[in-house]
Amino acid sequence: MEQRVAAVKEALTSTLGLGGERMSKVDTAWLRMDSPSNLMMIVGVWILRPAIDREALQQRVRERLLPYRRFVQVAREDAAGATWSDDPDFRLERHLQSRPLRRRKGQTAQQALQDRVAVLAMQPLDPGHPLWHFELVEQHDGGSALIARIHHCIADGIALISVMMSLVDGGALPPQRAGQPARPGRKPLREGAEDWVADSLIRPFGDIAARALEAAGGGAAKSLSLLTEPQKSLGGSVDKAFDQAMDMARLGGQLASDLAALALMPDDSPTRLKGQPAGTKRVAWCDPVPLDEVKAIGRAFHCSVNDVLLACVAGAIGHYLRDQGDDPAGQEIRAMVPVNLRPMEDAWKLGNRFGLVPLLLPIGTEHPLERLFAVKRRMRDLKGSLQPLLTFGLLSVAGLLVKPAQEAMLSLFGRKTTAVMTNVPGPSTRLKVCGSTLEQTMFWVPQTGTVGLGVSILSYGGGVQFGCIADSGLCPDPQQIVDRFTPEFQRMLTLTLMLPWGETD
Repeated sequence: MEQRVAAVKEALTSTLGLGGERMSKVDTAWLRMDSPSNLMMIVGVWILRPAIDREALQQRVRERLLPYRRFVQVAREDAAGATWSDDPDFRLERHLQSRPLRRRKGQTAQQALQDRVAVLAMQPLDPGHPLWHFELVEQHDGGSALIARIHHCIADGIALISVMMSLVDGGALPPQRAGQPARPGRKPLREGAEDWVADSLIRPFGDIAARALEAAGGGAAKSLSLLTEPQKSLGGSVDKAFDQAMDMARLGGQLASDLAALALMPDDSPTRLKGQPAGTKRVAWCDPVPLDEVKAIGRAFHCSVNDVLLACVAGAIGHYLRDQGDDPAGQEIRAMVPVNLRPMEDAWKLGNRFGLVPLLLPIGTEHPLERLFAVKRRMRDLKGSLQPLLTFGLLSVAGLLVKPAQEAMLSLFGRKTTAVMTNVPGPSTRLKVCGSTLEQTMFWVPQTGTVGLGVSILSYGGGVQFGCIADSGLCPDPQQIVDRFTPEFQRMLTLTLMLPWGETD
């Protein structure tokens, strides 16, 4: 009898959302954002040499990943939103599986792996269990390949970078939850493998965006105060009070200006990369280019590494369109760029704490240096923008709405955007996983609505990799875009080497 009562209670608790932990409104918005053309999964690939076996990886995942509770919890939707609750039937073997890689005649190992990643990118996760899945290709090109898929409602890319780094040799478990006894050897890793996480929490648009993070959790007065320079005590000073009031007034003006810019954002150029998606994906990536050479170009032209890489991306897309018979002269496409809103000390925490800024890429500018300075100018104009905070707030509001209203609200981004782009700096030295070297790593964040192109730039181990994930109906072969990235970089490098290095200003 007691067992029956317990079963009924568990069923009612699950159905009514009375148990477990309530999901944040932003995470709820991501949970409900899956569509036939875009699944809200972050997809990543690790290439390891020599090969590792499933048993070793299972042990590492059990020790390092499962202590993050979201990876053993189910997301259950209800009338008020959604709830996280422990999966009573959690089995690790359901989430970590090995599979041989099938290669068609004439395919390279990389092409076969790209095909498999593309298939998995449109394969839904099981909603009855925790929303993540690892597939290990135990034998791949002299090593192994790990394909990871994690639903965006669990965490954003920045948090998942920190989580995935717990799997590397020397990685750390998550910090202890309150009330739990400390275990020997459990300490947050602040050196070695995770030193670089601070750099991966990119703030290319200024620290004001990072400070704006706290606005989502407090009232308007608190939000505004957190966006100004901290003043712990006014000490009765009229001058300080006046200065703070002026800062808040300026902030209010910037908020109004940025809100108007988002609301009145025009559609970007109508290229073949924009339209109705077919609902299948293609994936491609290139070999790394030397990071030192990227930095050298930046120093020569007083530009950031971001400026150089984004200019190369714009050039690769522009040349792809020209080779397809289009004329991109004068055209620009808009890429939504995630901006972290998470303090460094919270890097390990799950959930979504990021905003978006729209960046126009000058794909119609053919000369590499003209394109570089155009990107630099636009990046400078975006620094200090409060648009990341505004888009974070938009997602929070979307999570309060019913799904049809949420879709209508967020369709703004699909109509005005061609791509979603991430640019994340990784560790300068190569890491190891279960004794094997992590040779290459790539990941893509999901595209929303009808957006059909995802672009990823990732520096790792002294190189920079460029990759694309694209809807096959809009871009049947993204390798053709990827293959133009390195030539664009080489053109820019050649022009840099032609500078009169012997002269000084």
